[in-house]
Amino acid sequence: MNARTIRLFPQTDGGSLGLMPVPVNEKPGDEKVELLDKEGVPVASAPIRVVDAHFPKQNVVIEQSLAELKPSPGEAETSTAFRKTVSEVRYWSEPLALPVRGCMTSLFGVERYLNGKPTGDFHGGLDQRSPAGTPIHAVADGMVKIVRQWNLHGRTVGIDHGQGLESMYLHMSRFAVAEGAMVKKGDVVGYVGSSGRSTAPHLHWSLYANGVPVNPRDWVQVTSCPAAPRKPSKKSP
Repeated sequence: MNARTIRLFPQTDGGSLGLMPVPVNEKPGDEKVELLDKEGVPVASAPIRVVDAHFPKQNVVIEQSLAELKPSPGEAETSTAFRKTVSEVRYWSEPLALPVRGCMTSLFGVERYLNGKPTGDFHGGLDQRSPAGTPIHAVADGMVKIVRQWNLHGRTVGIDHGQGLESMYLHMSRFAVAEGAMVKKGDVVGYVGSSGRSTAPHLHWSLYANGVPVNPRDWVQVTSCPAAPRKPSKKSP
């Protein structure tokens, strides 16, 4: 689809499955999904329509010292390589589980501003409010590929769920797993914190389909946090 080719994997029910992501910056309009044979020749196609998600803008106000944080050496490269992992074995099954029970403070896909200045980036996951020390649970079965402490992401865990699906959990206070460990859905992988570029304890977590961030709300149900009540204006005497 649109110059992106993904791999199909045989499933236990006799069918095949592949995860075709639609990136946040994909232009709305009519597209075509093609099924290719081993030689790359189209053998079938189907039309689809990409609709405008109307992602909002969001300004994040943080201290200048946090705004000026630079990635750790290898942070971006390791994270990118992990996202592009496409392993043979499928560990995940639906439905996925929420990693914490907290309400959502930041949507996926919002255009991010930092202290009023555009970053040129979007929010690639969900932020959920949760007290420091709250256990964080794996959203599905998988293999732990990343357990690292980084400048921007903070203490981070990355799990490969197989056949193109990965999840990452950021800003932890401490870890509960090691790289190479196999986890089941619901296993504790770490604890909520505010490490890295973070202003308060919360969990940022992301889902990736064949290397592309996708909206976790297409996979799990999570409610938005209620808006803070406005202070009543003072009336003149």
